[in-house]
Parts: sequence; C-alpha cells; structure tokens
Amino acid sequence: MTSNFVEELKWRGMLHDIMPGVEEHLSGNMQSAYVGIDPTADSLHIGHLVGVMMLRHFQLAGHRPIALIGGATGMIGDPSGRSAERNLLDETTLRLNQAAIKEQLSRFLDFDSDADNAALLVNNYDWMKNYSFLDFIRDVGKHITVNYMIAKDSVKKRVSSDSSEGMSFTEFTYQLVQGYDFLHLFRHYQCSLQMGGSDQWGNITTGTELIRRIDGGKGFALTCPLITKADGSKFGKTSEGNIWLDPHRTTPYKFYQYWLNTSDEDAEKYIKIFTFLSREEIDSLVTNHGNAPHLRTLQKELAKELTTMVHSEEDYLRVLKASDILFGKSTSEAIKSLDSDTFFEVFVGVPQAQISRNELTGGMDMIAALAARTGFLNSNGEARRELKQHSISVNKEKVSEDHRITEEDLINDQYILLQRGKKNYYILIVEDR
Repeated sequence: MTSNFVEELKWRGMLHDIMPGVEEHLSGNMQSAYVGIDPTADSLHIGHLVGVMMLRHFQLAGHRPIALIGGATGMIGDPSGRSAERNLLDETTLRLNQAAIKEQLSRFLDFDSDADNAALLVNNYDWMKNYSFLDFIRDVGKHITVNYMIAKDSVKKRVSSDSSEGMSFTEFTYQLVQGYDFLHLFRHYQCSLQMGGSDQWGNITTGTELIRRIDGGKGFALTCPLITKADGSKFGKTSEGNIWLDPHRTTPYKFYQYWLNTSDEDAEKYIKIFTFLSREEIDSLVTNHGNAPHLRTLQKELAKELTTMVHSEEDYLRVLKASDILFGKSTSEAIKSLDSDTFFEVFVGVPQAQISRNELTGGMDMIAALAARTGFLNSNGEARRELKQHSISVNKEKVSEDHRITEEDLINDQYILLQRGKKNYYILIVEDR
C-alpha cells in the first residue's frame, strides 16, 4: 500500500460517513471498491469529480477501483435528492454515453496497465438485462422488507413530501437494484467496498445488507460530503447550467474561469478535494495566499491543476493566453492564435457587426469601421477624435486614422477585434457574400 486511503480522504475533507472496520479492511491486501456513475449524458460534469477523485486516490493507495456505469439504474431513476423522476434512456444512448464517459475517466484512472489494481469499467445493464422480474423479486426482493426500504431518508422524503406526484414503484425499487449491484460485484469481482456521495448512504447500506443476508459476506460503505459553495449557491452550476468535462459542452476557457472565480474560502476547500497536490504543497499555497490574497494564488493553482488534468497542458496554456488578452497585456499575434470557440468565450456578449469580405479589398478605412459601417462609435467625428487620442486598437494594437483594415487583420480568417480604451470591445464578423 502506497498510502493510507482513509487518512488521505480525511485531511482532504472528502470523508462524510464510514462503516466501522473500513480502515482495518484496507490495511492488508489489495481490495476493490466501486463508485456508481449516472450515464444520463455523454459527459461527466464537475459534480461527478468527487467520486472520480475517490477512485483515483483508491488506486494510488494500491487498491483496485471499479467505475460502474448505471445503465440499468439509469433506466429507472434514483430518488435520492430528487423531487421528481428523471428521464429514462434507451440502450443505444446508454452505450454511447458509456463510451464517452470511459474516455473521460481514462484521464484519471489507469485502465490499461498490467498491474493487479488496474481499474475496471462495468455496466450494471449487462447483468440486469436478462434478469426477469419474477426471478429478481424471488432471489433479491424477499430478503429486504418494505419497512427497511421506507426507513431510508431518500424514500421518506419523497413519500412524505407535499408533492402530489409521490414516488413510483419503479423508483421505490431503485435501492434494491443498486443493492444487487454491490452483491454482484462482491460475487464476481471480490468488491468489498462501495463509495459515493452522502445522499447515497441508504442505497449503499442496502447493498451491504444484501451481501450479509444472501451470501453471509461482509461489505463496507464509505461516503464523501456533498460539495457546497460558501455563498449557498449550487456547486458546479452557472446561469448556463452544468460545468461539463466535455470541451464541446463547456469550453476549456469557461472551465478554467469557473475555478478561477471561486471565493477564497471555496478555493482552500476545493484545492484539497480536486487536486492531487500534497499536504505540504497545499499548506504552502494557503500560506502564500493568506499573505497576498489579491494575487489569488489558490484560485490560479486550482484552475491550472484542473484544466490541465481534465483537458491538457496545451489547453491550459491557451486559456491562460486568452485570459491575458482580456485582462492583461497582449499582442496581435497572441489574439490571432485563439481558436473560434475560445475567442467567443473570451468576448462573450461583445456587440458584433457583419461585413462582407469584399469590403476589405483595398482596405476598410477606420472611420467606416468604427462608426459609419458598424455603429461602434456614435459618429464619424467621435471616431476621428478617439483615433487622434490613440484610444483605438485593432486586435489589441493601437492604430491611427490612416490605418486600413485588410484580410491580414483577420483572426481565424473571419473576425476582427476593435477596442476603445481598456474595456470597450466590438467584433467584426467577415462573411463571404
């Protein structure tokens, strides 16, 4: 064992509930543990990251992590923490989602090595799809009483809620299906520990109970806290929705900015949970941040570590350059190196105007570009005054009235960035018409 897994979770603030005996169980030979992952989208979002980080720490401690894709349970819907049923998925969609999720998990977990503790990916649909209803209620259902199931908090909240929708029988059986997953993995993969968020404690302990009652075995449970933000708003959410790991859903620039904009209190908590920096490295960062909080040392390191880990170092350097373009000193060459997605992420909400590529033949004069043709400035006279005062930039470089905009100024062969002063931007979009 290369580290004490439970101690690692404790100092990082990643431990909520733990069944007695877990630490002793993990102190000897290699063990296997699993985390269930909802496959209802073709990407993980940062709400999944805590479970993924737990699996990674488990593997680093010398144990074998198992990522369970909930193909069968995704067809049912988990009542935990929800006030309504989720949409149910077909098998084709689930398989596509599974493939995309495995690719993302591969950035954290080693699936391909020859080591005994190489990670596994399994899908509970594979062992549930041919299990008949009659067989299931005979083999599994008879071992768990309705009283036991109703006592679970996730069920009690839905049954006793004022909502007229109540809880369907389908959702009520969810904990039995999840419990059977644990039993199946215990039997076929020697998996003795299930991990998840604190809202999953009831479902996880149903699994340990099935292992005890049906096989006379011993299963263990461990949960991490649900991540919250200091201001009370929901972690991982913005006004546009989830922060995804897929760069097509959430661009690396937006991903980076999410972590960069966290509060000091949250950054100190998140850097322990969402990075693999050592305790000494984190203590040093916290000290440095406390001495000069305006430098936002914690936020910058947090954003760097996560962007590099989830995307790549190349993406990190690109978004760093993009941030420099908006908030620091930059050059025309730097801004021309931005890809289209990052360009529009940096300048989201900036007013735009379309011009024809033909208008750049021979060059467009600055007065037209600033006023007559675009309306960026109110009048030709205002445009001349600003140009004489050296307040106007094209692609971050100061220009005078005699400058003419040509195709050489194009960013990605399509955009031109006009700027007045430090904060007023305007985008010209060149169209082939």
